[in-house]
Amino acid sequence: MITATRRLQFCAGHRVHRHESKCANIHGHNYVLFFEAMKVKTHDLPEDLDLDSIGRVIDFSVMKAKLGTWIGENWDHGFIFFAGDPDLRALYLGPLVSHKHFELPYNPTAENMAKFLLTKICPVLFADTGIVITSITLHETENCSAKVEL
Repeated sequence: MITATRRLQFCAGHRVHRHESKCANIHGHNYVLFFEAMKVKTHDLPEDLDLDSIGRVIDFSVMKAKLGTWIGENWDHGFIFFAGDPDLRALYLGPLVSHKHFELPYNPTAENMAKFLLTKICPVLFADTGIVITSITLHETENCSAKVEL
């Protein structure tokens, strides 16, 4: 198996609804995201044929343009909140509606954010590329990260 991995960075605020400690408070992170791609196999081919005509899984700039643009438009320098958090839902769909925000269907933990990108966003963004994103690793801090794989 041959894969290509791209790194992205973004800043966003969140809170973890019903967290038992300090993450229950509104705060932010300088996230670092790694995402891995591989060619979609249509039949059994030798590994060297899993690459394009110049020897790549996909151009790194295409990876950045697709997911990086989505992150920039939806999460970067915004606030990510859980649709089931009544306080933040009321705030961001009420008086702060004009502030950049993203309503996530899950509690915005690193695990859930990575899962959302891998299972909901990437299949749509990369549908026309002949590749599949196989894993997302999302670092909240230098010491804490979550990885989701297909």
